[in-house]
Amino acid sequence: MIKFNAPARNGKIKANFILPLSETPEPVSVLGDFNRWDPLAHPLKKRSNGTRSATVELEPSSRYTFKYLSEGGTWFNDPEADDHDVNEYGETNSVLTT
Repeated sequence: MIKFNAPARNGKIKANFILPLSETPEPVSVLGDFNRWDPLAHPLKKRSNGTRSATVELEPSSRYTFKYLSEGGTWFNDPEADDHDVNEYGETNSVLTT
């Protein structure tokens, strides 16, 4: 699930990527166009409300592809993403439009 927070002072949009702990027992990161697919850039942190989340600042009126990567090496999409696209490798990525 993705929730948008109040805009950042720099004019960017804050997107909060959220996953339930029950579905992600091991550490997870969100990777995408916004962080050059870097698995260390945005790890989802455990929260007291039973979720993991990470906040990413994004340009408004833009389209981003992304996926989640678990510490065990499993890639997975966000079923609640705005859309899903097939990439140049024939794999499906989640899409977020700001």
